[in-house]
Amino acid sequence: MRHNKKFNHLGRTASHRASMLANMASSLIMHKRITTTLAKAKALKTYVEPLITRSKSDTTTSRRVVFRYLQDKYAVKELFGEVAAKVADRPGGYTRVIKLGTRQGDAASIAFIELVDFDENMAKAPKAEKKTRRSRRSNKAAEVAETAEAVEATAAEAPAAEAPAEEAPKAE
Repeated sequence: MRHNKKFNHLGRTASHRASMLANMASSLIMHKRITTTLAKAKALKTYVEPLITRSKSDTTTSRRVVFRYLQDKYAVKELFGEVAAKVADRPGGYTRVIKLGTRQGDAASIAFIELVDFDENMAKAPKAEKKTRRSRRSNKAAEVAETAEAVEATAAEAPAAEAPAEEAPKAE
């Protein structure tokens, strides 16, 4: 029975698993996004989120505890500097796992894990307003008027572009 055995062993010994997760956590902190298998990404999520929570309080004790896990002073500096400043007001959920499909060679599920506050595409992309289409006859007149305005606007721009260049005076 598997009572009270929650975490994934990932087919490794305890020491190999610990060092692999520490290396992956350092890479995630330094690069803000890494691509790996889905099982490793889920295991990394449970490994790195308590470290990010610990980095919110910048004390000597918390730095020592995080360094004991990561064993990389540059990653610890990055975590307590840039990352902690961005996640200061977030109550949890610092990482996001997005599935990418399967790997060609062994059909393993591939995903990328990223720090949520560092994804520029998600943060900057404003949601486009949805334009509803109605097929009632009363709206056809409005659509015809809009297309007529668009045609007039392009017609106004076209003569300026098609204007012939002045001819140079002929040399006699």
